[in-house]
Amino acid sequence: MPVPVPRQRAIPAVESGQAQAGSAVGGPLKEEADRREAGAPASAGTSLTLLLIEDDPAGSPIVPELLDSAGKPIRVRTARNLTEAGRLLTDDVHCILLDLALPAPGRSGDGDDDELAVLKHVLELAPRHAVLALTASNDAERGAEAVRVGAQDYLVRDELDGRLLSRAIRYAVERKRSESAERRLAEGRVRAQENRRLERGLLPTPLLEGSSLRFAARYRPGRSRALLGGDFYDTVRTPDGTVHAMIGDVSGHGPDEAALGVELRIAWRALTLAGLCGDELLGTLQQVLEHERSDEEIFATLCTVDISPDGRWAGLCLAGHPSPLLARPDCPARLLPYDNNGPALGLLHGARWPRMQVELGAEWSLMLYTDGLIEGRIGKGGERLGQDGMVRMIRRQFAEGLRGENLLRAAVHEVRDLNGGELTDDVAVLLLDRTPQP
Repeated sequence: MPVPVPRQRAIPAVESGQAQAGSAVGGPLKEEADRREAGAPASAGTSLTLLLIEDDPAGSPIVPELLDSAGKPIRVRTARNLTEAGRLLTDDVHCILLDLALPAPGRSGDGDDDELAVLKHVLELAPRHAVLALTASNDAERGAEAVRVGAQDYLVRDELDGRLLSRAIRYAVERKRSESAERRLAEGRVRAQENRRLERGLLPTPLLEGSSLRFAARYRPGRSRALLGGDFYDTVRTPDGTVHAMIGDVSGHGPDEAALGVELRIAWRALTLAGLCGDELLGTLQQVLEHERSDEEIFATLCTVDISPDGRWAGLCLAGHPSPLLARPDCPARLLPYDNNGPALGLLHGARWPRMQVELGAEWSLMLYTDGLIEGRIGKGGERLGQDGMVRMIRRQFAEGLRGENLLRAAVHEVRDLNGGELTDDVAVLLLDRTPQP
């Protein structure tokens, strides 16, 4: 049964919890901190609330007039120990004034233990709140050490008055907000750096030196993630003149899936350059996935093509992945055969992936894509674009003369517009074009 939070009143009234003084700290404060972990204290537009943690409220240094910068009374709650503090430390508390003389949980208070143990405990359980340390007049060094440990400031009990305390509370709250903003900025920079690292791994520079094929690619992360997801692609040309291309998608979303996508892409490039292709290549990639995935439920879909040196034929392998789209001047855009589509990597031990021989012709465009391109909705209903809708869209855009980067940009933008906003899944698209030399 939850413990009711006492009603708040403006100074001079002081609020107190109901637990007995000297109660051991335990579940209530930790549970309250866990519930607040994803949140933060109330915004700057509300009046300030102070939680005083001191075992002798009668000797409290609080004076009647505590005002915030707008002249509003600062509300005060009082807790005699950390158990009471756990009941009173709600999201609308902006600042904690902690008496450093308060015994820490499980400590005797005889001076043999860590003198700042109680402060460290409060900082751990209330990481998003400003904290002021209260010391005795002969204990300034302890106050300075409290600031070094993590308090926003320290105050000396005998020198305290209402004006000084009001100013200290406002300063501590603003300093904590500034520290939190700086931390979020630093975290954002780290995420951006990780995003760039993942991008370099997932979306590499193609190795097509010596090939007459033109390459274009586009990637658009889903709206629900700050980092790139598990979509990946690559293209390389081997010494015999064959151009190999692949695109894949790791199930799930997040940094682990993105990292696995990077590993699979790098493994694919290494194995391809070593001469593997078709069923042998996919079987080896499945072994990589099985050893590197963090959960046995994770799988990956994959599409690989190897284009002959003369550019007229391609070998196609599908591992649970949508079939590529082929467009030629002499016929409308169409999907390549997918009757022999094998299972996704990681689903069936000992699976096989047949390699299909496909005629491309003298002039063509071959588009590989992930399912994010076809799973967007059409308008407000539940209908999805699907492969048929994508084929019709690409046919029309080809008829309008769009090619290369322009075609991919238009396709992704149109899919997004049809969805009525950002797509929930990542979209990766790779396009290879062959135009006969004059």
